[in-house]
Amino acid sequence: MIELKDVHKAFGRNRVLRGVTLTVPSGESMVIIGGSGTGKSVLLKCILGLVHPDSGTILLDGEDVETAARDAFLARFGMLFQGGALFDSLPVWQNVAFRLLRGSLKRPKEEAREIAIEKLRRVGLKPDVADLYPAELSGGMQKRVGLARAIAAEPEVIFFDEPTTGLDPIMAGVINELIREIVTEMGATAMTITHDMSSVRAIADRVAMLHDGIIQWTGPIAEMDTTSDPYVQQFTHGRAEGPIAAVR
Repeated sequence: MIELKDVHKAFGRNRVLRGVTLTVPSGESMVIIGGSGTGKSVLLKCILGLVHPDSGTILLDGEDVETAARDAFLARFGMLFQGGALFDSLPVWQNVAFRLLRGSLKRPKEEAREIAIEKLRRVGLKPDVADLYPAELSGGMQKRVGLARAIAAEPEVIFFDEPTTGLDPIMAGVINELIREIVTEMGATAMTITHDMSSVRAIADRVAMLHDGIIQWTGPIAEMDTTSDPYVQQFTHGRAEGPIAAVR
């Protein structure tokens, strides 16, 4: 579904991506791991076309993202943002139905509301939450609303940016289970960026290790703990010693 071929991106002298090559199979869940500042978010933004790579090719289902018609292209994606990114001035149901109330995916208001309430139910929230505002919700509930919004338009590809950041371990586990269930039910292709190893083990079909601007290792989740790759071993076990230098 997604192919990256020798993708480079620099910001001034800071070479963030230095030749990323990666394939994300259709219908699978790919999790990209790596330390903070290694370019994981930049990689997602390049796929979405929010950041333009300096060189290389990114294909979505065989189509170059740089030349794709923007509205139709973006309509194929859903995204759960790291901080929730809910609109404070809109009630919950309008946050969930945001894409269904405007643009090429526009639906009648009542239909959009019904879809929003259905998606809220899917993530474990009752209909009476629909008319509340984000500030009236806990962090875990806000994350669920963000997940409901990500799936509201039935996207083919869903991105998850640090989906459990700021959550306690129990709520993080709930969100991980919801993500896994929903991705499987929808048959969607998923790409997650995280440094939370519990999320990796719960969500991933395949794992890719991004470090120093390239994919150091990629493989099935079942091989992550047994690989001899020193980068993966150091990262997954949280070791201070190894090829990944700690920032001091």
